[in-house]
Amino acid sequence: MKVTFERVIPDEKSSFRTIHNNSPISEFKWEYHYHPEIELVCVISGSGTRHVGYHKSNYTNGDLVLIGSNIPHSGFGLNSIDPHEEIVLQFKEEILQFPQQEVEARSIKNLLELSKYGIHFHHKIKKAMLPRLKLMLESEGYKRYLLLLEILFELSKCTDYELLNKEIMPYTIISKNKTRLENIFTFVEHNYDKEINIEEVAKLANLTLPAFCNFFKKATQITFTEFVNRYRINKACLLMAQDKSISECSYSCGFNNVTYFNRMFKKYTEKTPSEFMKNFAPKVNVDLKVENEVKIKAGF
Repeated sequence: MKVTFERVIPDEKSSFRTIHNNSPISEFKWEYHYHPEIELVCVISGSGTRHVGYHKSNYTNGDLVLIGSNIPHSGFGLNSIDPHEEIVLQFKEEILQFPQQEVEARSIKNLLELSKYGIHFHHKIKKAMLPRLKLMLESEGYKRYLLLLEILFELSKCTDYELLNKEIMPYTIISKNKTRLENIFTFVEHNYDKEINIEEVAKLANLTLPAFCNFFKKATQITFTEFVNRYRINKACLLMAQDKSISECSYSCGFNNVTYFNRMFKKYTEKTPSEFMKNFAPKVNVDLKVENEVKIKAGF
């Protein structure tokens, strides 16, 4: 899994960029990336994985997330299936200039400050914003800019949301350890369905086993084993959404013991696999929660 800097170029005769993704997901690279622009992602329908900063969880029935400047994130087509359709707005905060006495603008400034943690808006907000976002695709000039302001102002008044992270992830942490983390993430991505030898991963990172364990725990605040289990449960949720059986999900995601799989599933989703499958519906949004959010600290 790559960790890249994305250069965002505004649309012609515009101060920001609008993207309408409506092609097969195989045509897109859903890489972990960052950019100075603030990003509003609206997945119109379908399921997939949201990975914003330290936070990683599944979404269903579409999604609406505001991501702050330079916060690493993956494309929301990650782990999704066709059809996948989304509207994305990318803009720099500098294009939003308001007079200091403009009281109404304070709520937008507060919204952008919160976006540094990643803001997940609940389904009814997404539904209300969708007509404006679709209109954005058809608009030009000042009407387009005014629509952006209108969307941000409406979102700034919402209280039906949750912050995805408890602290801001500095993008410098990713860039500083980019190659080493890329190698580790890619290895897990390609081998999560089989037994993983931690000594092999340590060699891949060019570290001794103790040094690797120390590095990974210091970088993520969880052990490597914990990271792998989270990744596997995330994959299992997606398989269950495709009507796979519990045992099939367990073995397909690298768990050789269904009892252990059930215990890990309950830990991260707060539901048993049976409860998840029974209650799963397009309107259910399942977050992979842990007691302590993954945190990456500077200075290592």
